[in-house]
Amino acid sequence: MITDWCLLCHQGHNVVLISNHQSEADPAVIALLLEATNPHIAENMTYIAGDRVITDPLCKPFSMGRNLVCVYSKRHMNDDLELFEMKKRENTRSLKEMAKLLRGGSQIIWIAPSGGRDRPDPVTKEWSPEPFDTSSVDNMRRLSEYAGVPSYIYPLAVLCHDIMPPPPQVEKEIGERRVISFHGVGISAAPEISFVEIATACGDPEEAKVAYTQALHDSVMQQYRVLNSAIHGKQGLEASIPTVSLSQPWN
Repeated sequence: MITDWCLLCHQGHNVVLISNHQSEADPAVIALLLEATNPHIAENMTYIAGDRVITDPLCKPFSMGRNLVCVYSKRHMNDDLELFEMKKRENTRSLKEMAKLLRGGSQIIWIAPSGGRDRPDPVTKEWSPEPFDTSSVDNMRRLSEYAGVPSYIYPLAVLCHDIMPPPPQVEKEIGERRVISFHGVGISAAPEISFVEIATACGDPEEAKVAYTQALHDSVMQQYRVLNSAIHGKQGLEASIPTVSLSQPWN
């Protein structure tokens, strides 16, 4: 799967990874897990990241050496109404930058369309990927479609929340209380999901957008459950299933 991404990039094509988001450490974790087997991807992936990765002093080190395009999350657009227009302009600039990158081809772009970090269920305390925002997924799909370069969209699951979990609630201010720890992490990628096939089956364009977003999220959920069994369930590679095969990147 990941080897296919390298081949596509060498051919000038784009790869877009639709992923869940667990902490500001996600880019560093993904790069570390790929550097031994796929150093090209680890070094050249571009991450669509929230502004906190460059404004929060605790989070900045995780972003060093990574290729970032920063956007303001919908969750924080209205935190300070005086800054709303500025955030809107910056997001427009980032959108244009993404379009430029895709038009150039040979890009691997990671984006988390949930609009924020995953958080545990307040009752069960279990972690799982937050729902994806349909408009965010569709914006990325259309940017890829109109780039004039073949682009492929893959669902990617990330499990690394124990390294630096977010606070239980969404905070407005920078400087939230954080805890950093040593823990196992994992990523998993599934085959490309075609919007054309889903749109053909649905018939209605708006229904197709929702169904496509749900299909991507369902894939991420399935992969996440396998990663959770491997890491928190301590099953290791035995947690693999026919559609999600795990491996140890350092073996």
